[in-house]
Amino acid sequence: MAVLDSEAAQLAALSQGARAAFEALYHRYKQPVYANIRKMVPDPDAAEDLLQETFIALWENRTAIDPIKGAGGWLFVVSYNKAASFLKRKLREAAILEPETDLAELAVADELGDEELYTTQLALVEEAVAHLPARKQAVFRLCRFEGKSAEEVAAATGISAASVRDYLKQSTRFIREYIQLGGAPTQALAVAGLLALLELG
Repeated sequence: MAVLDSEAAQLAALSQGARAAFEALYHRYKQPVYANIRKMVPDPDAAEDLLQETFIALWENRTAIDPIKGAGGWLFVVSYNKAASFLKRKLREAAILEPETDLAELAVADELGDEELYTTQLALVEEAVAHLPARKQAVFRLCRFEGKSAEEVAAATGISAASVRDYLKQSTRFIREYIQLGGAPTQALAVAGLLALLELG
């Protein structure tokens, strides 16, 4: 088997069912994906379960991921959805004990299937990110899709950590406005929670 050094090569091999490629991607992304989940789910055991569910989804959808775009954005979106679904279930369970809980707030794009929701969210975020200036785009991808800290991104790009944080805030604001101005109402709903997650951490 060829050496799978690049992510594109790993994803191409994954689409053919290569376990080694899956394991390489797991080790590449498990920490940033887990960190994204923990922003929403404080319980480490539940977060670990959701991490495993996210990578099971990666395996199940291995033929649908574009090797050129990479797995980071897809995993970011799916981990958000897994965490949001977990929280929604918890709130529904609590509502059984607390009848006054307003379940209307829990209706987060329930009419969309998981795969359609992932595709919609990722396409909108990717489209918005593509409109960012090159430096901000790089910072956003490194921080949000690859889970790197501001200090790590500063070292990799040669800009200050303060500038990284500033670029990230500006980029998040731009992405939200881009989607709100250009997206259909259903699309806006599909990414509303995801954009809230971008502000965390």
